[in-house]
Parts: sequence; C-alpha cells; structure tokens
Amino acid sequence: MKATQVIKVISGALIVLASINAYAQSSDAMAASGTMAAPSAKSTKAANRALQRTVRKALSKTKGLSVANITVRARSGAVTLEGSVPEQEQIDLATQTAQGVPGVTSVKNALTIREIGQ
Repeated sequence: MKATQVIKVISGALIVLASINAYAQSSDAMAASGTMAAPSAKSTKAANRALQRTVRKALSKTKGLSVANITVRARSGAVTLEGSVPEQEQIDLATQTAQGVPGVTSVKNALTIREIGQ
C-alpha cells in the first residue's frame, strides 16, 4: 500500500517538473521570436505623459486643492507629486486623488507646506 503512494507522489512530482520545463522552453521560444518584445521608449514616454496629464487634470478638478505649485511626474504607473501647497490637508487630498486615478500603481508625495505669499 505504501509503495503505491510513494509511486503516485513521485509520478506527480515528475509531471510537475516536466510541465515546468515545457513552459520554460515555450517562453524562451516566444522571447526569441520577438512576440514578447518590450514596449518602445517612445510608447513608454507617451504613456507616462498621458498619465501625468490625467493625474494633473484630476488634481485640478479636486475642490479645496490648490494645484498652482504642484508638479506631477509619472514613470510606469508610479506617480510623484512635487511642489508646495498652503495646508497639510491639501497634501493628503492630493495623495488620495492621485491614488484614485486609473493606471496609478503608487504615489510618492514630495509636497511641502508653504503659506501663500511666501
């Protein structure tokens, strides 16, 4: 009885190893044929600029947020907010708004508090 269980376990392990090997070979073949080509630098830059514009637009539509001194940078879904706002509440509001934009994977907030007129 125990011998059959051992044989079943070994057979299962061999099947898993064979399928992993087959998957690795097929993904190597796809990479060599160019079907999994990386996006071009132009399309990546265009996507980053589009995301920056989308986040900036969302920030400008947010009530109670002064966007005059906010700069938005995006890189592969990671957004950085830089600049200054007059109140701490606006820093939190800007972060929450940016996180809610489709395509944003993370938000780094580098905003500082600077009162109006300084």
